[in-house]
Amino acid sequence: MVEHRTATREEWLAERLELLQAEKELTRRSDELAQRRQALPWVRIDKSYRFETEAGDASLKDLFQGRSQLIVYHFMFGPDYEAGCPSCSMIADGFNGFVTHLAHHDVTLMAVSRAPLATLQAYKQRMGWSFPWASSPDGDFNFDFSVWFTEQQQRDGDIEYNYQREPVFAWRAGKAGGGEAPESQFAAMCGTDTATYQRDRPGMSTFVLEDGAVYHCYSTYSRGLDGLWGSYQWLDRAPLGRNESGGIWWRRHDEYGES
Repeated sequence: MVEHRTATREEWLAERLELLQAEKELTRRSDELAQRRQALPWVRIDKSYRFETEAGDASLKDLFQGRSQLIVYHFMFGPDYEAGCPSCSMIADGFNGFVTHLAHHDVTLMAVSRAPLATLQAYKQRMGWSFPWASSPDGDFNFDFSVWFTEQQQRDGDIEYNYQREPVFAWRAGKAGGGEAPESQFAAMCGTDTATYQRDRPGMSTFVLEDGAVYHCYSTYSRGLDGLWGSYQWLDRAPLGRNESGGIWWRRHDEYGES
C-alpha cells in the first residue's frame, strides 16, 4: 500500500475547499475551450468518400443517418489486425449508452475503421456493442484525416500525426515497466506486428451537414482523446489515480479472466 498523509476531518475539509476552487477554474477553462472548438471555421468537403455499412454502400453524408451532426471515432482496426486495438476497445465500451442520447440530440456517433465490414461486425458481436460502425478499407478518408499512414511514410519518417511531424516509429515511444514497448504489446494483442499496428492511429473528427453540404469542424488525436476515455475519468478521481507504474494493465473486457 502506498504511504499517504492522514489528517483530521477539519484539515481535510480545508484542503478540499482549496482544491474545489481549482476544480471550478478547470471547469470554466474547459467550457471556454469547448466554445473555441465550436467557433472553429468549417471546411467544406467536396471529395466523395465511400463506406461499407450494415445498410450497404454509403457516402459520408449517409453516415449522418438523417441528423445534422456527425462524430466519427477513428477506431484502430486495420485490415491486417485480428482484433481491434485494446485501447480503442476500452474507449468504445462507453459508446453503447451515449450513442442513444446523442442520437436524440441531433448527433450521430459512428466508429470508422479500415478493417472489412464482416470483421468489424464479428468483433462488435464479440464485444456486445450496438453502436454503428462503418468500414472504409479503400479511398482517402483515413489518410486525409491523419489516422492512416503508408509504409513508405513510416520508413521515411514522413508521418504527421496530432498536427506535428514525428520521427520514425516515435508514437508512444518508450518501455512499459522496463520491458516490452507498449506498441509491441498492443500489436501482439491485435495479432499483428508493431509497424503494421502503428500505421493506423486513433482519433475523433466531427462534421456538420448544412444545406446539403458536409463540413469538417474538428479533429483531435492522441491525448486529445483522454476526455472520451471514460475509465480514465473515473481513475483520475480514484485514491491512487491512474497508477500505471507497472505498464500496460488493461485488456479487452472479455479477456480479464484469462490473465
